[in-house]
Amino acid sequence: MSRDQRPIAVIGAGSWGTALALLLSKKGHAVKLWGSNSEHIGTLKEDRENKHYLPGITFPDNLVPTSDLKKAVHGSPTICMVVPSHGYRAVFQNLVEYLGEDSVVISAAKGVENETLQTMSQVMAGVLQRSKINSTIELAVLSGPSFAREVADEVPTAITMGCKNMVIAQELQNIFNTGYFRVYTSKDIIGLEVSAALKNIIAIAAGICDGLKFGMNARAALITRGLAEISRFGIRMGAEPSTFYGLSGMGDLVLTCTGDLSRNRTVGLKLGSGQTLDQILDEMSMVAEGVKTTRSVYNLAKEKGVEMPILEQVYQILYENKDCRTAVNDLLKRELKPE
Repeated sequence: MSRDQRPIAVIGAGSWGTALALLLSKKGHAVKLWGSNSEHIGTLKEDRENKHYLPGITFPDNLVPTSDLKKAVHGSPTICMVVPSHGYRAVFQNLVEYLGEDSVVISAAKGVENETLQTMSQVMAGVLQRSKINSTIELAVLSGPSFAREVADEVPTAITMGCKNMVIAQELQNIFNTGYFRVYTSKDIIGLEVSAALKNIIAIAAGICDGLKFGMNARAALITRGLAEISRFGIRMGAEPSTFYGLSGMGDLVLTCTGDLSRNRTVGLKLGSGQTLDQILDEMSMVAEGVKTTRSVYNLAKEKGVEMPILEQVYQILYENKDCRTAVNDLLKRELKPE
């Protein structure tokens, strides 16, 4: 049996996990959608839709929600991890024992772990190494400009599948590709992960500028200089420079900085309009990864010696209560230099 005919486990029943589960099940794959909250999963089973995150889209019969991790993973050689970065390690540690020798685990999460400053593929590689089992397991990354709601609504989308093994990358490309969801391949896993994580930080900054009503000039400048920071950081991490001008880099950055569905831009908008971070997070039902990622990347940039002035100002706004207007002024008053 070829890999694209086997069952698939989607780990994480939020908006993005549900959107991917819908996409895969509509293609005819037998999909198990796992969530840790048994009450939420029970509601998904009863309603046959995710009314909380993606209301109005009925689950196909071959999409089975479950809160049993073993049932979700066992017998599914393709596993898609769609768990927020702060809970990623714990979930992966629990599912490792259920993986088969031919398993492929795809990270569709966007963040950097606070404690270790590792990307999600690095987290998985470390857990696998310490487990001393499943040494043949392949790791992959799915990244690119893709709001969950639009994917669920079958709006045309293009995204990148990263895997060091290009045979596996192409198999996964065929599994996920549809008439509305075009999948490209790449070997640059770290570049895809850096892009996916850091664009959320720049989106917060862009939202702050929009909340301050600074206009489109300021937003365009932030996106452009934000891409320069992401590229500089990513190259220091060993990524390919070209990745940052592709779908996961420039594409996802533009989407997240300008789209009304962007949770991270929404955080910035509310900060710019005068709300505190605590107030904003209390109001949100979904995770804005950029808030936690800002702390992780700030520490990692210091460790690597990478200059990231936009990141520094976002960090000070989020974690040191710096005034948003003061932060923008400090950016503009920096020493002049060539682009």
